[in-house]
Amino acid sequence: MNGPFRMTFTALPGHIDVMGHVNNTVWVQWVQDIATAHWDAAARPEHARAFAWVVTRHEIDYRGNVAAGEEVAGETWIEGDPRGATSLRRVDFRNAAGKVIVSAATTWAMLDRASGRLVRVRADVVAPFRPG
Repeated sequence: MNGPFRMTFTALPGHIDVMGHVNNTVWVQWVQDIATAHWDAAARPEHARAFAWVVTRHEIDYRGNVAAGEEVAGETWIEGDPRGATSLRRVDFRNAAGKVIVSAATTWAMLDRASGRLVRVRADVVAPFRPG
C-alpha cells in the first residue's frame, strides 16, 4: 500500500459535545485510529513486530464539524522525511461535500518494542507508505 490511506468515520451520539458537534477529543482519537490502521495495513510484518509508535505532538486545525449520524472521510499520509526517531503524519477529514473540515499534523516517535527505547526511523520502514 503506497500513498494516502483512507477510512470513513461516523459521528455517534456519544461523540457529540454540548455544542451539538463532534468533540475535539474524538477528532484526536480518530487521528490515532486512522494512523494505527494505516500502520497495520502497510507496515512490513517484521517492522510491525519490531516497532511501536507513540505520539509526541498533535497540531489540529478545526474548520468545521459534523453532527450525530454524519460521516467524514479521513485521509492520512506521511509528510516529508523522518527526522531521527520521529515522523510527521498528516490527516485530513472531509465532510460529505468534500470540504476539509479538520486537518492534523501529528509527530510520531518510533520505539523498539524489545527495549522500549527510541530508534531512528529508517528509509525501509517508511518505504511502504511512500507514493510510488
